[in-house]
Amino acid sequence: MNILEDLKYTKEHEWIRVEDNIATVGITDFAQSELGEIVYVEVDTVGETIEKDEIFGTIEAVKTTSDLFIPITGKVIEFNPKLNEEGDDQPDLVNSDAYGEGWIVKIEIQNADEIDTLMSADDYKALIE
Repeated sequence: MNILEDLKYTKEHEWIRVEDNIATVGITDFAQSELGEIVYVEVDTVGETIEKDEIFGTIEAVKTTSDLFIPITGKVIEFNPKLNEEGDDQPDLVNSDAYGEGWIVKIEIQNADEIDTLMSADDYKALIE
């Protein structure tokens, strides 16, 4: 299972990469492998401020649909256009590149102190083992 050391993680299997006041959010390699083939990602919260641990979208696999939870409070400023481009959607990027091209949203951080409440890579490894 691929777990990157430079990210923070949640018990709901989201990851977050912080760069200045912007954070990129996706689901972990473990989560995508548990879900199976991703067929659709829906995020209708762009422009909204979402509180830590609230639902910001859903992810649909062949056999199930799961809610997506925001790791820290932030304003959703971008939804990955590659996941649902009209006529060229590639939700399977979440499966093939969970920590890269398969990112889901970017948020403007509202409360940076919340980052300290997230799990390290080692903490997340312990959770899934």
